[in-house]
Amino acid sequence: MGRARSRVGIWLDGRTPLVSDWNTKIIEEFRANGGAVGGQFAGAPLLLLHTVGARSGQRRVNPVMYQKVDGGYAVFASKAGAPVNPDWYHNLLAHPQVTAEIGTETVELAARVAEGDERERIWAAQKAAYPGFADYERKTTRQIPVIVLEPARS
Repeated sequence: MGRARSRVGIWLDGRTPLVSDWNTKIIEEFRANGGAVGGQFAGAPLLLLHTVGARSGQRRVNPVMYQKVDGGYAVFASKAGAPVNPDWYHNLLAHPQVTAEIGTETVELAARVAEGDERERIWAAQKAAYPGFADYERKTTRQIPVIVLEPARS
């Protein structure tokens, strides 16, 4: 018996949840609990990143871990060490004006990719605080992008 495949390439065999279903559960829990979630993200700083699709123009929401940095927040396009960047990263490059839900607040932010010493400093701190990110780095040959989200200027 063959396995059915979804449009996004995830097996629909009952063993692997659809990413959108997994994200939806986290988003619902985040909003119901003022920004707190359990499971693998219990106690971790999590925000809901609102982007606009690079090709589709549709609004997207993704839960991502963040790190507070001077003047804003850093997020990491790790995709659990997959060989390609997550879709939300491409959305940020195309449309850097974003919104984020952080706790019970919603803020307007501008995204930029951190480079050089800034990237290395932020990335090293993230790996030290959350060793799973070092595992992601070992699993891939790409450099995992670090994105800084800063308050949008009006």
